[in-house]
Amino acid sequence: MEEHMALLDVKNVKKIYTTRFGGNQVEALRDVNFSVESGEYVAIMGESGSGKTTLLNILAALDKPTGGKIYLKGNDIGKITEKEMAAFRRQNLGFVFQDFNLLDTFSIKDNIFLPLVLSGRKYEEMEKKLEPIAKRLEIEEILGKFPYEVSGGQKQRTAVARALITKPQLVLADEPTGALDSRASDELLTLFSDINADGQTILMVTHSVKAASTAKRVLFIKDGEVFHQLYRGNLSGDQMYQKISDTLTVLIAGGAGNE
Repeated sequence: MEEHMALLDVKNVKKIYTTRFGGNQVEALRDVNFSVESGEYVAIMGESGSGKTTLLNILAALDKPTGGKIYLKGNDIGKITEKEMAAFRRQNLGFVFQDFNLLDTFSIKDNIFLPLVLSGRKYEEMEKKLEPIAKRLEIEEILGKFPYEVSGGQKQRTAVARALITKPQLVLADEPTGALDSRASDELLTLFSDINADGQTILMVTHSVKAASTAKRVLFIKDGEVFHQLYRGNLSGDQMYQKISDTLTVLIAGGAGNE
């Protein structure tokens, strides 16, 4: 048994899809290896078709790899039964998606409570958990409103609150700034940096160089493998932005993708 256990360990993950027509095999992930330590803030980048979203779906246990293993806190998530999977996700993972995934018939507050309701928590306990998060995310005023009554930035902060309320091991974010204007994007990214500073581990898939430049480490995926990674270290946001841009240029130049 190793002394040290990363929060997330991805080992030799492969994913092969067979297309419906003609039965061609598409290798979405060839051999992906990386780990994420507790408290890290990692961004994953790559061209469209590079397998980023496939990888995120596998990490979210929404899809199974064709080969390889994924460990969350030392537990092989491939061994979790379908029946236990939803509970496993609720207990360990928080999700923030590009299109918010809020229920329009639920108030903002009830949207945030949903994962706790599904876990059978008591109302008083949920209220207690909500208060500090709502304050932190500056959404106290809109808790009684419905998603269609609030701005995109407020919807995304609602989604972040819903992700955080279960105190997840890991927040998985898929293009979280994708549907936001630049001001709301900036606010969300500041928020991600802040909650990461509080110790929340975040793994974000993004196309946005700006979003990635707020992370502490960036993984670049090319041809189904981790092609390169950048550590932020002491770099400023602008320096990190430049390094990411340069890396993407090399990534794309080194053989234009098949898309």
